[in-house]
Amino acid sequence: MKIKAIITGATGMVGEGVLHVALADPRVEKVLVINRRSCGVQHEKLKELLHKDFHDLSAIESQLSGYNACYFCLGVSSVGMKEEQYRHLTYDLTLHVAQTLARLNPDMTFCYISGAGTDSSEQGRSMWARVKGKTENDLQKLPFKAVYNFRPGYIQPMQGMKNTLKAYKVLGFLYPLFRLIFPKYVVRLEEIGRAMLNATLEGYTKPVLECPDIVELAA
Repeated sequence: MKIKAIITGATGMVGEGVLHVALADPRVEKVLVINRRSCGVQHEKLKELLHKDFHDLSAIESQLSGYNACYFCLGVSSVGMKEEQYRHLTYDLTLHVAQTLARLNPDMTFCYISGAGTDSSEQGRSMWARVKGKTENDLQKLPFKAVYNFRPGYIQPMQGMKNTLKAYKVLGFLYPLFRLIFPKYVVRLEEIGRAMLNATLEGYTKPVLECPDIVELAA
């Protein structure tokens, strides 16, 4: 089986890395990226749709069929946000996109970038963790072939990417130390991309993947 993937968030650090891993892998037949602004990447496998409102996909819905994977890397920081706003941009947006894709592509594997510390109980003190937890939980209820929630902690960026966050550039030289001391919370961006591809083709034993699971699945 060849992978036909939809990727969101390709203008962010994680999405850009996942996109480049996918384009370089011979198991991937084609990739559709949906962005608010162009990712600036050109490749024979790649098609890009520019779309402003992810809460309303009606204008592009006819172009979203025929895919067997979605790597959902779109997300925002909760810093400075009220819970209602963060929920709208995280839970509401993600579930709307996922519900549309599940209806159009029932054989799809959906991989969602969540985060270390996500609260599956939806009851904890951390606002972002509760919202992410509800997002994960409700994605699991959709009629996809499979849903995998990825919970990376520190992500070692890929060389040559345009959208690497400044903090990761500054801390990058400490990666070997982080991996040695905090192996449960550290992962390389390439490993996230490879793990998503392997999850699509091979599956995994758990729906929630912490950093050690991501590393294992990427191998």
